[in-house]
Amino acid sequence: MPRPRSIPVLLLLILAACDGGASGPALDAKTTAVYSRIRAALDAVPAISNHDHLHPSGRMPYADPTANGAAITLHSLWAGSYVTYNIDVPPWPADRSFGTWWKGARNCFDTVRAAGFYRYYLPAFRDLYGVDFETLTDEEAGELNSRIIANHRDPEWVRRVIVTKANLEMVIVDPFWSRIEVRREDPFTVPLLNVHTVIHGSHPSRDSGSRNSPYEFAKSRGRQVRTFDDYLSAVDLIFKEAVAKGAVGIKSTQAYVRTLDFERVDRARAAEVFGIPPDRITAREQKAFEDFMVWHLAALAAAHDLPFQIHTGRGKPDGSNPMLLFDLIAGNPRTKFVLLHGGYPWIEDAAVLAQTHSNVWLDASWMPTLSYTVAKRALREWLECVPASQILWGGDSVHPEGVYASTVLTRECLSDALAEKVVRGELREEQATAIGRMILRENARALYSRLPE
Repeated sequence: MPRPRSIPVLLLLILAACDGGASGPALDAKTTAVYSRIRAALDAVPAISNHDHLHPSGRMPYADPTANGAAITLHSLWAGSYVTYNIDVPPWPADRSFGTWWKGARNCFDTVRAAGFYRYYLPAFRDLYGVDFETLTDEEAGELNSRIIANHRDPEWVRRVIVTKANLEMVIVDPFWSRIEVRREDPFTVPLLNVHTVIHGSHPSRDSGSRNSPYEFAKSRGRQVRTFDDYLSAVDLIFKEAVAKGAVGIKSTQAYVRTLDFERVDRARAAEVFGIPPDRITAREQKAFEDFMVWHLAALAAAHDLPFQIHTGRGKPDGSNPMLLFDLIAGNPRTKFVLLHGGYPWIEDAAVLAQTHSNVWLDASWMPTLSYTVAKRALREWLECVPASQILWGGDSVHPEGVYASTVLTRECLSDALAEKVVRGELREEQATAIGRMILRENARALYSRLPE
């Protein structure tokens, strides 16, 4: 006669069945009334996107030459989307004909139908244009393209999508096309100061002639930069003007080009490196200069009460783990650090940094687009590790359609994660709704002290 199973083993089997083990599928929280109520409540929140690249109204990128002049087309939207990380979207044809482009493009999405970089955009076509992109006929595709062109020639289109359709109160924009000369372009957007060129500007020839060059900025203000002290003085002026023009934070994208291991370098060492031409400076010397500048900028950010957004994860795979920022974060306790994209795929490492440092915020922007599954898991785990007040979100798109789509996906993913916690008995429904509102809006309001009302 077989021995009866112990109570702990039976309990584990029951839990496994409930959690999607071999005995049965896990409960999909999105099928519950709890999810529907939480989703409705969070859809009603006038949210604040912590991170986007929304271009100014009337100056959208990726315009195509058409028979009736330059226009934002269906090709423009896909060319400016993240699906280009997975596939090559056919270029706009020389004959400027949508029909020619669509003939080559209509089947190019077949290999990415399940990919987040493709699927995140579908709500924009469904909700803003009333079409199912997956079942478009050639005739419907042509009509969709014509409507996109017409909408983007309407000066009110961007506002309608962002404010009315997406229900966004404010969008914090990284204007990478104008990193230093920041300005507030639309009443529903505020800019960041992108410090990428400031960090690597060890010599005037870097970014020479560009509006993003700190040297060109200084020259336009009647200042000469001959010494390292001159350079730091120009950087101080860049900060002061950015604040005066409405910048609410600063942002670094160094993770795309180098490691996030920013060592503490003394000023004398950085001064020695300053002025060495790019063709003569060693990689070690350039790193020392950049490391000093990042620490210097972190101090300036604290002095001006500007949160410091740092791109983490999904950059250079050998150097974008957010844990590499440990010394920088620990050494600048007055600086508010925002770990963009939650360090994906190192979401646990990012959580540890926020758990051990109250001056760290976890940002979920881009994550539902990268992987809905991982984003949902990250939100569940983060809420178990850190106060809900340390979690943010963003859309991370350039066109209003992309911002809308990312916003819809984020509201879905967040509602899904919170509803699951309610169904599991880990939260009461009113607590889950309050947390969702914090993540979508209130945390950004509390963090960015310079955010306008």
